[in-house]
Amino acid sequence: MRPYTHQFPRLQAAGSLGWRVLGYLCLLFLTFATPGRAAPREDTLRINGGINELYVDPSRYAVLEDPSGRLTLQDVMSPTWGSRFQSGDVTSGGKLAGNIENTESAYWLRINVRIEDSDEHHWYLEMFDSHINNLTFYGANTAGKYAAVHTGADLPFATRPYSYKNFLFSLHLQPGQTQTYYLRLKSSSKTSFLGRLRNEAMLSSHFQSEYGMLGGFYGVLLIMVVYNLFIFLFIGEQTYLRYVAYVLSCSLLFLSEDGLGFEYIWPKLPWLNQIVNAGAPILLLLTFGYYARHFLDAPQRLPRFDPVVRLVVLLSAGLLLLDTMFIQSGFSFWLYLLPYGLLYYAAIQVYRQGFRPARIFLLAQAGVVVSLLFLITRKLGVDFFNNAFTVYSMNVAFVFEVAVLSYALGEKIKGIKDATIRAQEKLVKQLRKKHLAQDRLVEQLHQNQELKDQLNSELEAQVARRTEELRQQSETIVAQNRELLQANGLLALQSAAIEKLNTDLQRDLQEAQTARVLSKEVDFGEFSQIYPDKDACLSYLADLKWAQGYRCRKCGHEKYCDAREAHARRCTKCRYVESATAYTMLQKCKFSIIKAFYAVFLIYTHKGNYSSQELSRVLELRQGTCWSFSQKVLEAMRRRRLAPDYDENEGWTHVLLDSTSTVEEDQVAVESVRS
Repeated sequence: MRPYTHQFPRLQAAGSLGWRVLGYLCLLFLTFATPGRAAPREDTLRINGGINELYVDPSRYAVLEDPSGRLTLQDVMSPTWGSRFQSGDVTSGGKLAGNIENTESAYWLRINVRIEDSDEHHWYLEMFDSHINNLTFYGANTAGKYAAVHTGADLPFATRPYSYKNFLFSLHLQPGQTQTYYLRLKSSSKTSFLGRLRNEAMLSSHFQSEYGMLGGFYGVLLIMVVYNLFIFLFIGEQTYLRYVAYVLSCSLLFLSEDGLGFEYIWPKLPWLNQIVNAGAPILLLLTFGYYARHFLDAPQRLPRFDPVVRLVVLLSAGLLLLDTMFIQSGFSFWLYLLPYGLLYYAAIQVYRQGFRPARIFLLAQAGVVVSLLFLITRKLGVDFFNNAFTVYSMNVAFVFEVAVLSYALGEKIKGIKDATIRAQEKLVKQLRKKHLAQDRLVEQLHQNQELKDQLNSELEAQVARRTEELRQQSETIVAQNRELLQANGLLALQSAAIEKLNTDLQRDLQEAQTARVLSKEVDFGEFSQIYPDKDACLSYLADLKWAQGYRCRKCGHEKYCDAREAHARRCTKCRYVESATAYTMLQKCKFSIIKAFYAVFLIYTHKGNYSSQELSRVLELRQGTCWSFSQKVLEAMRRRRLAPDYDENEGWTHVLLDSTSTVEEDQVAVESVRS
């Protein structure tokens, strides 16, 4: 971060016209809110005893614009060109000259420095903006000859005389003498002339405090990245990964803007430094837009507004890339305001809908807005706001933002978890009710089994008594052959009757058990004992569907193998897969197949006189769904009664194989697609 200048020089260069418009709008307020402009300062910087640093604003420079870019040091030192130097605070056109206005020209700066008292310290000149493409410093040595130091952002970092993120040059000052220094600047952006004079003691202290603060700043960003990345790896929530991408793009932007990336990561790749400087703000816009939209659930909560936001973000990023690479119009600053403004408006709308984490999102962005206001005041030259807090306010704002957004993300995930827990508790209650119904059904079946055992015992006792009586009678009529034959004939008839009675009793028991299912009064719990789950229903439906053998509907092949879907069959010749529900009444059924079985059963056994209201209550489905399905079943029953092989005593399951409605729906869908 460069002291007393803004954090984003590239954004400043791309939108200096926008800043000037804002500045002119604020001048009326500043005219009355701030003291009047001081008288022009003298051209020579005077260093008195006890001074450790001295701020160098544009009024301290003499500026010469070189449109040709061919002037040399000897040229600008000559009387012809030396007289053309103008005061650094006002150009010939009356405009503020705090930065480079014409990126096609080279600018020469002349500065005079004088030490009034004896000073043992060595002094340095620091230029705040580290993005100047080409910079040459001309300083006079003890012999009065000028030596050139050529460096800049287009050259490797090793060309800088000191390993520091900003441009730092040594000044050879003698007490009581005025030294004149020249700087030649050439930049592709509208760069500031701001700088500062410091002695070695103040420079050393500044290095420690500044690099320490920046280390803490990047440490916080690294902690947030690692922390949220681990959360993503543990729970798999995609929002955390989007947040990590956003924080990484923030880190890349700050590394490019404060010069630490060029100093430590890519010092030998100036071309990469230029790419990062131009692309980091665009990447930040894309990652922030992607993260903010999904954090606010904009696609679900603002279905009409979200496509507009997405289009504006992508279009702005494309225009920014085009302007950076080819046009370089200087109006790109406004392309950032529009998408960020739309995202902020979306957050307000989502918060009004009751999404509580949106308030934290708005709070985090408010900190960034405050830091931008400080940048505007520094741009307008209000010295009151130029302090350590306002200079590094953007760093503080982004640290505050990433920390608060991380908390908001956690609050959002907690809300989703609480909603899931409530849904699970509701499901547990429903399962508990289902288990109670199943327990009652098991108890009833147990009672039926006891009644069956008791009846069998009584029948066995009765048969035993009859057999004993026959045995006694056979012993008494051994002598009478005819009577024995008659008695044996009678005994045979009785045995046949008993056997028929046992058979009838067994059949009656089975019919009684089946009648519990086929009766109109059987409830869903009892019905689910015969068809306990989806697999049982599919198995029964598959056996019923292919009872006459399998035949492929595509090629007519009669051999098949199992498919991935349960009870589906795949043709071994053409590989066509047909599910158990395909071409049946249950194809494209929107609710549970068990409930569909039970619905068909109820409607069929009641001969179609079963209301959709009662069916909705029994199946716990919407009445509209039950009515639509009832009409489908009634139509299938009507077609079944008209079929040639219809039998009045046939079971309700024949209706399940009705496929006419499914074929008609497919034909309607095909015709709608063709139209």
